[in-house]
Amino acid sequence: MTQNFFQTFILLLLVTDPFGNVSLFVNALKRVPVARRWKVVVRECAIAFGILLVFMFFGRHFLKAMQLSEVALRIGGGVILFLIAMRMVFPQPSNGNAEADLADEPFIVPLAIPALAGPSALATVLLFSSHEIDEVIAHVAGLSAVAMVWLAVFLSAERLQRALGPRVMTAFERLMGLILTAMAIEMLLAGIRAFLKSI
Repeated sequence: MTQNFFQTFILLLLVTDPFGNVSLFVNALKRVPVARRWKVVVRECAIAFGILLVFMFFGRHFLKAMQLSEVALRIGGGVILFLIAMRMVFPQPSNGNAEADLADEPFIVPLAIPALAGPSALATVLLFSSHEIDEVIAHVAGLSAVAMVWLAVFLSAERLQRALGPRVMTAFERLMGLILTAMAIEMLLAGIRAFLKSI
């Protein structure tokens, strides 16, 4: 159970990449009054947590409805995670903050979705759907711990950005990308091994 908890916690922490999203949150909350910013952060984190929790519990039913095997999802998830990791290690310039400037206060988009509960995170929690009560408890506890990290990071996002500076934040994001690369390859190899055994 402890191993499942740490695996869930580390994987979701890497996939949701809160430190890499610090600048997005800071820019999105620029027009929000200072006194209200913490409420927006808590709300967006709660929405993302709820969406990921729903996918975690109903992931197996989703797989059955789409006629997808767990092996296919594991291999596909490994490929997606690998691509996400490559983007973290080799970031591409984008205007992803443009959406945040369209409204005074962001709601769901772009902070809850896709910054936290994006396609890669949703695909990841689908892997955690299980019938075993111990595994379910471990996965929910891992997701809850990650949500606490979100709150801690984003509530202090402006201070973090000022204290660490863009270079340190970029270096940290790339380190997380390297770790995620290794986990993605391990997931891909596990899926391939499971497929070969099923032949």
